Amino acid sequence: MSSSRPSVGSTVHRPYLHPYLAMGVTVAAAGAILGAILAGPAADGWRLLHWLCKPLATVLIFLLAWHARPALSMRYRRWILAGIACSLLGDVLLMLPQDLFVPGLVAFLCGHLCFIAAFLDDSRFGARPGWLLASFAYGAINLYLLWDSIGAALRVPVIVYVVVLASMGGQALGRARTLVAHDSARRAAVGALLFMLSDTLLAWNRFHAALPLASLWVLSTYYLALWWIARSVQRDDTVIEAGAAL
Repeated sequence: MSSSRPSVGSTVHRPYLHPYLAMGVTVAAAGAILGAILAGPAADGWRLLHWLCKPLATVLIFLLAWHARPALSMRYRRWILAGIACSLLGDVLLMLPQDLFVPGLVAFLCGHLCFIAAFLDDSRFGARPGWLLASFAYGAINLYLLWDSIGAALRVPVIVYVVVLASMGGQALGRARTLVAHDSARRAAVGALLFMLSDTLLAWNRFHAALPLASLWVLSTYYLALWWIARSVQRDDTVIEAGAAL
């Protein structure tokens, strides 16, 4: 009769989270949010704090995914790292004083394409079409409600971005429902949902009307999204490298 306990000589991989990186992400994200909320119109100390901490938090999240052990797969890790790197570029572009909204949008779009590629590592696209359709419906509703507020020059880039973002969210949700025993897939799905929420808040704040404490809501959901997607690199199952006892 087989036993669920590993045999002598087997190796059990346990999930590991670097505590200093986790603490660093929290502090840097808090600094970015606080700096954005308290910054004045000039380049004062609070704005400098925001400029420093905003990309720093993303860099630390990148390192969190880099050091995640054991990894779900090397391919999955590479695509997630590429997506976070694109998000870092988008952070910098949207943070600069110039109006670089479209280049920043393209950077984040490339990031979502990388995340989709990662989520295709162990599940086919649209494996659960209901979740994909629900994600597209959510994006379409927001586009419809904001359409008159979006300038003509931005409509095509925004439509393309919404399609890619919705594809990323729908794929992550469908993957989580397909791989129901995988905590990693659930973490990725939570991150994808938070990314969609963050971008929704950003869009309503930019195109419709200023939201109270917009930086708090947009950045907190954004960093939580990246955090959970980065944490999805880590595999939580137990792997037996030398056969189980009989």
